[in-house]
Amino acid sequence: MNTQLSDTDYKLKMQRRKEIQEQRLANMTDEKGLIIVHTGNGKGKTTAGLGMVIRSLGHGYKVAIVQFIKGAWQPAEKEVLAKWENQLEFYAMGEGFTWETQDRERDILMAHKAWQKAKDFILNPEYKLVLLDEINIALKLDYLNLSEVLEIIEQKPEDTHVILTGRGAKQELIDRADLVTEMKLIKHPFKEQGIKAQAGIEF
Repeated sequence: MNTQLSDTDYKLKMQRRKEIQEQRLANMTDEKGLIIVHTGNGKGKTTAGLGMVIRSLGHGYKVAIVQFIKGAWQPAEKEVLAKWENQLEFYAMGEGFTWETQDRERDILMAHKAWQKAKDFILNPEYKLVLLDEINIALKLDYLNLSEVLEIIEQKPEDTHVILTGRGAKQELIDRADLVTEMKLIKHPFKEQGIKAQAGIEF
């Protein structure tokens, strides 16, 4: 059975949709800085955050990135984003995955150093967007105090966006966030096919 709309019916349907969308937008007047969480076991959490970073840079905004796990290697994205050095502050302050460092006390110390840096950016009204990459892992492992993180986020300037990435986001953070996306793992070449991490894809 052919259910395809005629050209006339399709045009009428799209006109109605346009009217609904315009009315919805007309009722939306508020702008505010968002608290954004990218979590889940699937790939793409940091990538999604970096996409928002690039958008913000394109608008001419000042942006800060603090990476809580990465840092034992030079992230490729840091090389590319160096072109925006007048708008961007980028700190990779971790020392690698916890199974590589094997030193809980040092991991906690590095997480606290990264958090001290992150707090300065979150509270600084000059920065329109702050990306806290893999902070959810630091919170999940209790390297950082969740109450303090939530308290500082509440104190951010009204129009500042804060993005928190990493699997295992705490429920209290999810409840407070304005936008939450869960990346669902369907298939992964490393886990299922034994394909090692690829330059340009994982790092």
